[in-house]
Amino acid sequence: MKRSNGKIYVAITGGIGSGKSAAAKAVAELGFPVLSADEAGRAVYAEEDVKKRICAAFPDCAEGDKIDRKKLAEIVFHDASRKKQLEEVTHPAIMRRLFAEADAVKGGAVFFEIPLLFESGMQDLFDHIIVIMRDRVHRIRAVCARDGLSEGEVIARMQNQWDYEKNLPGGHTVLYNDGDLPSLYGKVRKVVHDILSDR
Repeated sequence: MKRSNGKIYVAITGGIGSGKSAAAKAVAELGFPVLSADEAGRAVYAEEDVKKRICAAFPDCAEGDKIDRKKLAEIVFHDASRKKQLEEVTHPAIMRRLFAEADAVKGGAVFFEIPLLFESGMQDLFDHIIVIMRDRVHRIRAVCARDGLSEGEVIARMQNQWDYEKNLPGGHTVLYNDGDLPSLYGKVRKVVHDILSDR
């Protein structure tokens, strides 16, 4: 994809507990800008158009001019059709915000940490995608320790996400997080070098 701003957009994605954030931190330590979809996702709830559309679709979650995000999360977690309805509002808004931020940063390459890239159907917006893979047992342990969740709660969240083990997308860079943190950082450095050397 040739961009008018001359930049390369690289997404970092993977399942919950795979090590996306650690990989993104490694990229940032190499000196590249890294934008977070999670941060953008929190910010879009303050946008007037987004608030209006969510409140109209989920009136029980409206609290004056604010949204009860905990109640909203409870609704969409247990109802796939309602989750899709919410994402049709939030995902485009998140991408607009991220790309606006990307336009403002300096440098020839911008990296994005995007947990739900393939779920949202936004993969074609990027020049390159790095998929972080990690075995299921270590992913569950990592999320239990990080978020204080039970194994069952983590598995329930995993079941609501793209299954990279069964549906590993072709044509993208796959990075296996199967060692310690220094090992992951070394792999990230190599992947970033390889991606940018091909441009």
